[in-house]
Amino acid sequence: MASSAAGTTAAVDIPDNIQPKDWRKTGIIVAFSAIPLALLVFFTYLPFFNMVGYSFYKMKYIGTPKWIGLQNYIEVFTRPDTLSSLKLSLYYMAGALIQVAIALYLSTMLAFKVRGGGIFKAVYFFPYLINGIAVGFIFKFFYTRGYVFDTVLQWCGFQLDALPYWLKDQSINNWSLVGASIWRYLGQNVILFIGAIMSVDKTLYEAAEIDGANKWQQFKHIILPGIQTILVLNIILSITGSLSAFEGPYVITTGANGTATYFVLMDQLAHGSQKVGLASAMAVVLLMIILICALLQQMFFKYVFRDADDGVAKAKKKAAKIERQRRKMVLKNAPIVRNGSRNSKEKAVA
Repeated sequence: MASSAAGTTAAVDIPDNIQPKDWRKTGIIVAFSAIPLALLVFFTYLPFFNMVGYSFYKMKYIGTPKWIGLQNYIEVFTRPDTLSSLKLSLYYMAGALIQVAIALYLSTMLAFKVRGGGIFKAVYFFPYLINGIAVGFIFKFFYTRGYVFDTVLQWCGFQLDALPYWLKDQSINNWSLVGASIWRYLGQNVILFIGAIMSVDKTLYEAAEIDGANKWQQFKHIILPGIQTILVLNIILSITGSLSAFEGPYVITTGANGTATYFVLMDQLAHGSQKVGLASAMAVVLLMIILICALLQQMFFKYVFRDADDGVAKAKKKAAKIERQRRKMVLKNAPIVRNGSRNSKEKAVA
């Protein structure tokens, strides 16, 4: 009996992997990864850490820096212009939510068979391909008094004297800039939503129609849970991007008449007033704000979609847990190779 058990154990032993390691393949992988990593380190991480160091100094581009500790950070939160520029981000956040809502509405229609759907997709996506500086110049002339927008409104029956100055009136100029931002980035959200909606299983719609569900119920119970990941990603990118709005206000108004966003003010302090240390502190503070906003948004959407799971995610987690347990058992019972000889727990017991 003992001999038969030992023979069975020897028959099922896992053979050793005696193949030599392919150092050539490893060298190729390292060589192709080294250049992108080097560029990332030298042009992203090193400048970032240098900027963090600059934020503790009172310095200009030319001259000897002076250590002032946290004084720059204190000034960021006490200067009236920095706080007012942060408040302008609320306009762009509201515009981001409007942009996502419009994109979700349009993509819900264009994701299915619509006559001329390809043309509409191209039209919506085209503004995203235009350079931001060019978009700024387009809307600078678009909003100029008596130009394109005012002319179109006059065709609709409005009098020129009754129209506001779209870029000077502080009650409306920031909304005008938000409109330009929505026009440019709407197509990106539309394309992402269309791709997500088209990936939803078509049989779910057929089953819902058989059960008598209308289009709104299909959108609520099939489309929204199916595109949950892309929806959350789009909203997070749109809102965090609104905190760093720069091209539109910089090109269209150069930050005049109360339109200087946080990034525009940072540029003015760094390159106009030569307050490099203060501008660096502003950049670090903005990074912290963006990270906090992204974290809060993830927590919010995790709470909102807590009951939206269709069972797939839970099944994947359970399968991954079972797979980890199986691998642990395999490693636990695997033969141990020492000094060229193979040992196992079964041999030790024998």
